[in-house]
Amino acid sequence: MSPPVRLPLPPSLYADTAVEPTPTSPLTADKSVPVAIIGGGFTGLSTALHLAEQGVSATVLEAQEPGWGASGNNGGQTNPGLKHDPDQIEADFGADLGRRMIDFSYGTTNFTHDLIRRYQIPCEARQNGTLRAAYNEASAAAIATTAKQCIARGMPVKLLDAAEIREMTGSDRYLCAMLDARGGDLHPLSYARGLARAAIDAGAAVHGETPARRLTRDGGRWRIETPRAVVHADKVLLATNGFTDDLWPALRRSIVPVFSSIACTAPLSDAVARSIMPGRPVLYESGHITVYYRIDQRNRLLMGGRGPMRWISKPSDVAYLISYAERLWPQLAGVAWTHGWNSRLAITADHYPHVHQPAENLLISLGCNGRGVALSTAMGAQLARRLIDGKCEIDMPVTGIKPIPLHAFWRVGVTAAVLTGRVRDRLGV
Repeated sequence: MSPPVRLPLPPSLYADTAVEPTPTSPLTADKSVPVAIIGGGFTGLSTALHLAEQGVSATVLEAQEPGWGASGNNGGQTNPGLKHDPDQIEADFGADLGRRMIDFSYGTTNFTHDLIRRYQIPCEARQNGTLRAAYNEASAAAIATTAKQCIARGMPVKLLDAAEIREMTGSDRYLCAMLDARGGDLHPLSYARGLARAAIDAGAAVHGETPARRLTRDGGRWRIETPRAVVHADKVLLATNGFTDDLWPALRRSIVPVFSSIACTAPLSDAVARSIMPGRPVLYESGHITVYYRIDQRNRLLMGGRGPMRWISKPSDVAYLISYAERLWPQLAGVAWTHGWNSRLAITADHYPHVHQPAENLLISLGCNGRGVALSTAMGAQLARRLIDGKCEIDMPVTGIKPIPLHAFWRVGVTAAVLTGRVRDRLGV
């Protein structure tokens, strides 16, 4: 079996400023474990930590290093909720499960920030709120509907008018916005490294540079082949999200691995930073193609959105994000942009997270649909419960794997959807 290829971290702001990683040496000797977790992002690390809290030792197998993928390279926003509105969730899954899904998903940010405080994870975490903003009438109507449904359920949200959102963002672009006080932000790579450290300290094992090459049944247990060693496990969790391969049949074809890109500025002056986001909430736009942004604790503006469906390495690769930022805030003209990077996240056809249990003692979780920081962290506790008791109810549906038709053409389809979405957003339809 050929040795793994060690890839450097994407050339991001996070790679340059993160806390030091905890050593996660490759697995070099065969091992027998109660639970093996394939994937060292937020889902896998959080599940390992929550298993360890309950006295169950888990071993995480990560192809590169913890946080190498989208977990350590996303927008850094902790946003509550799911893609769909609460009423739609209840219509899709019924009153009982639907209500539990709503309570769970809108509580993920509090769960995540509480965990960060409990383990004292140094990741620049703040909970200054999430803004979901609209710049056309169609999106404004959708946001008003979402806010009404959330308020009816007693959530701490507020619908802001154009004047209020202008005061919070320094831009006259938006017609309205929904402010959810539970949202916030963090340094995602530092957070991933902190989760790895917490899991290891609690009793889990985390092995970097240890890709799972083959997963098969071996008697009543699972056999995982890695480049240097074999792991035998009673139970397995697959948590590979946007980097899902063919380790399990049809799984790769059940999600679309979409690239999301970010560009960031050099530190802005205090005056310019205050003119943009004085209260330091995070924001994502409501539209066919989402743009999201925040100002970090060093006054850098981070602008994110859909970019090329390939790896990028510099700000000029996402020049449209820079142009859009200057449209929102003309005072940014001439400001230096220092980094441009991206990673792959997993989109599902129905835009719900997917949990599967396709075989005995095998659990799969993927498809955060752009809400992975808080959602995947909180899913770790749910998945840990399910791994301990394979039949216990969790607050997400456990469904069958459904391959997406014409999946081989995902790159062409996503590129077309992005271009069409941008046109529709400009036209306001």
